Amino acid sequence: MTCPSLLTRRPAVGDAVGSLVARVRAEDTLGQFARFVLVGVSTTLVYAAFFATLEGLGYLPAHVVATAASTLLANEMHRRLTFHAGERVHWLTAQLEAGGVSVIGLLLSSASLGVLNSTVPDASVVTQVALVVTVTGLVGLMRFIALRWLFRPRTVTTA
Repeated sequence: MTCPSLLTRRPAVGDAVGSLVARVRAEDTLGQFARFVLVGVSTTLVYAAFFATLEGLGYLPAHVVATAASTLLANEMHRRLTFHAGERVHWLTAQLEAGGVSVIGLLLSSASLGVLNSTVPDASVVTQVALVVTVTGLVGLMRFIALRWLFRPRTVTTA
């Protein structure tokens, strides 16, 4: 006779993956935040690739170009993937709303790189990117709050 414990279904790895995918696809705050982080990680990799490629121009030009390219990509990915607002929010509107917060991030990360460059002039590219990722992560949290609650479409109420 089969042991009763063998008859109970044990969760498979596929169940866990399916549950995680469902969680990320959810339209609540946690689902949106998970997508926001995934977009942030992927566009940070784009930033790092641009920065490393252009670093020979100097840290500031490389940083500005890499930030501009990765920010445009991140804003569009957030519009379409994170907040599923592709039909509701025009591309330019998304760039302007999220871009305002991104300018703050650019200023803070540029200042941080400037301080690093003046105190540790031979800092490696990895150290510079790590600094920018840290500052950008904090600014990213501000961006999520702004995009999730400040720039959301307002519902019209009738009295």
